[in-house]
Amino acid sequence: VHAVCLTMGCGTAEPAPQPKENRTQRTYIMTDSTTIGFIGFGNMGQAIARGLIESGTVGADQIVACAAHYDKLLATTKAMGARAVHDPIEVAAAADVIIVAIKPYQVEAVMKPVVQTLVDDNKFVVSIAAGWTLEKFQRMLGEMSELIHVQCTIPNTPMAVGKGVLVTEDVDTLTPEQRNRFEALFGSIALIERVDTAHMGIAMCIAGCAPAFTEMYMEALGDAGVKYGLQRATAYRLAAKMIEGVGALYMSESEHPGAMKDAVCSPGGTTIKGVASLEESAFRGAVIKAVDAIEQR
Repeated sequence: VHAVCLTMGCGTAEPAPQPKENRTQRTYIMTDSTTIGFIGFGNMGQAIARGLIESGTVGADQIVACAAHYDKLLATTKAMGARAVHDPIEVAAAADVIIVAIKPYQVEAVMKPVVQTLVDDNKFVVSIAAGWTLEKFQRMLGEMSELIHVQCTIPNTPMAVGKGVLVTEDVDTLTPEQRNRFEALFGSIALIERVDTAHMGIAMCIAGCAPAFTEMYMEALGDAGVKYGLQRATAYRLAAKMIEGVGALYMSESEHPGAMKDAVCSPGGTTIKGVASLEESAFRGAVIKAVDAIEQR
């Protein structure tokens, strides 16, 4: 009981993940010469690039990036087959889709020198900087804002494995063709969820911050498994596959999470005892409080 309760429904554990498919068998979705440029190439930028390459959406040679520390950037881009350049102007000149992947406080200083290069109907900007909305970009760009195409978003790290969420502002200045390209590009590695500007923050919290909460939950389940004799790697695999499966089940069925929980809780069974213990520990209240801590910062 102790071991298998790491999986949904206290049933049989999922088999170990199968080896990844041979990348040479993939067909690129974007078979044209579209170049994806990253201004900033930290963890999130790398996660997006990795997802696009691994999914076969673009080839590694279609990705170009710049970052503050060029030596580190060289090593990172070389490992994935992408191209490193020295500054944002080079990225903007080379790329069709320019992903702004720097810290929010850096955006204005970094992007202003690039503005003239972005005036091109064949290019558009995708911002992943938290707090930067279309209105804020337009204020920064001033009169040039009418000539530059921008979509503001907030991604999460599971995009690296094609299982991400891209919270997307429901207003943009993309052309219909650019919007189609945006959907094709990011829809291959993420759920694109459009929300109004006022709710970008809370959507970012649930999709972008809550992975850390879920990883803590996964780690705790692993600790519990180890406590009762499971190998840690086994416990983590069981927990990870369970989390993936619950999410996939909801996306498939759209059943209320409470009803999904009830379906696993047999009268007098093992799972309901665990649920009751979590309720005593204010599990749901603790999650809401964590979101409050972010939103009320």
